[in-house]
Amino acid sequence: MRRPTSLATLLNITLLAAAAAAAAQSAQTKHPFTPHDWATLHSAGASAVSPDGTILYSVTYGGERGPTHQEWWTVAADGTHPAKLDLPEGFSPMGFTRDSHGLYGAWKVNGNRQLAIFPISEGKAASVPSTVVLLPRGIDSALPNPQGAQYAIVADPRPPDPLDDVRHVQEPDPSSIYVVAANGTGGAWWCPSLKDISGGVTGGGSGALVWSADGQSLATLSDLPRIGHHDVSTSIDVCSASGARHVADIPNSVTGIAWANQGHDIAVLSTKSDVLTPEHVFTVPAAGGTPEDRTPKLDATAVSLAGDASGHVWVLVSHGVRSEVNEFQNGSLQTKYQWPDGVVGSLPVTSPYSGTSNQIALTVADPQHAGNVAVPDAGSQGDHLRRITSEGDAQLASIDLGQVRVVHWRSKEGIALEGIATFPAGYAEGNKYPFLVLPHGGPEANDEFVFDPFSRTVAGLGYVVLQPEYRGSTGYGADFLAAIYQHFGDRAYHDVDSATDYAIAQGWADPNRLAIFGWSAGGFMTSWTVTQTGRYKAAIEGAGITDWAPFLWTSDIQQIDYDQRWTDEDPKAFSQFSAVDFVKNVTTPLLILHGEADHRVPTFQGTEYFQLLAARGKTVRMVTYPGSPHFPILWEQRLDVMHELTSWLAKYNP
Repeated sequence: MRRPTSLATLLNITLLAAAAAAAAQSAQTKHPFTPHDWATLHSAGASAVSPDGTILYSVTYGGERGPTHQEWWTVAADGTHPAKLDLPEGFSPMGFTRDSHGLYGAWKVNGNRQLAIFPISEGKAASVPSTVVLLPRGIDSALPNPQGAQYAIVADPRPPDPLDDVRHVQEPDPSSIYVVAANGTGGAWWCPSLKDISGGVTGGGSGALVWSADGQSLATLSDLPRIGHHDVSTSIDVCSASGARHVADIPNSVTGIAWANQGHDIAVLSTKSDVLTPEHVFTVPAAGGTPEDRTPKLDATAVSLAGDASGHVWVLVSHGVRSEVNEFQNGSLQTKYQWPDGVVGSLPVTSPYSGTSNQIALTVADPQHAGNVAVPDAGSQGDHLRRITSEGDAQLASIDLGQVRVVHWRSKEGIALEGIATFPAGYAEGNKYPFLVLPHGGPEANDEFVFDPFSRTVAGLGYVVLQPEYRGSTGYGADFLAAIYQHFGDRAYHDVDSATDYAIAQGWADPNRLAIFGWSAGGFMTSWTVTQTGRYKAAIEGAGITDWAPFLWTSDIQQIDYDQRWTDEDPKAFSQFSAVDFVKNVTTPLLILHGEADHRVPTFQGTEYFQLLAARGKTVRMVTYPGSPHFPILWEQRLDVMHELTSWLAKYNP
């Protein structure tokens, strides 16, 4: 005989039913991730820390038209008092002044970026700057010394070309150091013999110069200019008002620089391999000597390096698809900050001034959240991170997101590989889905365990998407990275294609509904893959390399990290992996997307391939974007990229 149901039990049942109904209603109102969601998704990144510990961060998001929007905010280290700053048009802040009452940064003056300082009061900048430093061709970057007394500016020292609107002269663009007092007076070009400073200074990232602790000198990096050289070399110098002192030469690429071991050494990132990507920590005595690899057994990749005013040397280290911040001390790397759900996406940003706040801010991200600002949690011995911003959370809460997994497999060649698999919402084990393999660009780069708009958009169409980390990717040690050299078209291709084999073997992918899409180096992989196999029903390549020999000499940056042989002496070495030489093999319908102002992979690469395919009667479509660089910066063009992509998949891989 049943016992009578109590009022409390009935109330619990009612509440549970109501909760279930609410959950069901919430699930029904959620929608798959779309290109519109991408265009409106907000993300945040740490930019600077003031002497009093206030954090400056940027918030970025797209829209239906125009370039990406950028807002500047401040927040206390405990996450309270977030405030949007009211800044003058054309001003991009780089950091705080020594008294915390102003921001220094780049301000557009007659079309050139110039150093300007704007006082800030109650979140609003003064209408006019307190200081402006005008240089002939503007500035690249600026860095205050630890005492806040001077700024070191990286800039082109040449006077403007009066015929710049008529012609552009092909010659190396010099880059030198201008030092000026914090009030804008007493400026002078330091070390005029240093004319090839290799880039500027980025907040929380690798730079080309760093002040000494006493604020009297700068450790600098200078590269051989791209024009006029077939080899790569970087020099390390110490620059002061009295001139330059040469420290060392490294016969390879170098990035990031910091004073280490209390100023007795200089730390940088470099490599000994033919692939030019810096990936190990090197040190050299500041007095001069031979650079030494301090991380020869690193089974990961040191991605960026910088020091701070407290003497720390920070290194962002990629371990496959995850990354963390290490501290370089006592000649070795020590893990410091991790984000267990995803990645630490930046080096720490700190106050650049000695004797001020030791507050640290970082950017973190994961597959369920956009990028946001995090700080070390004071209650956890300082190594645990806590998010203090929540950009994008409210929007993503209304989207039905599928699972994202880090997966591992071995190729037919026995190569251990890693990838990121993104599943559609409602994915059911045992069912086969349309499948897209998405090789990353670079190629000396990697996919990270973060919220990826391309994967999410395609998964929103009901696809399983797999991003393979093929040989040549960062994050897996020097040998794995160097394997790309002279072997992009075989080793990397085999690895990418093995990702499709793996997805089929797992029962995720319908072998009759396979597609491939990639941009830049991933565009090469796509254009090359369709010359090697007909297994894919649809292919989309963006800004891909299709003809290697002319690409190496027409790209805007040095590209001999793929192959340093002379193209005119050994043309077959470059044609062997050029898709334009294998057009007759293509059977997969191919969509080609390319910016018309692309200098990284010049537009003719796509045009030549398209013309050859069309002449042979292949199924091909090419869409170009006026004024667009390597990837479109206008959101109407970005949205059209996604429209073309999804339409092509719907037509040829239904």
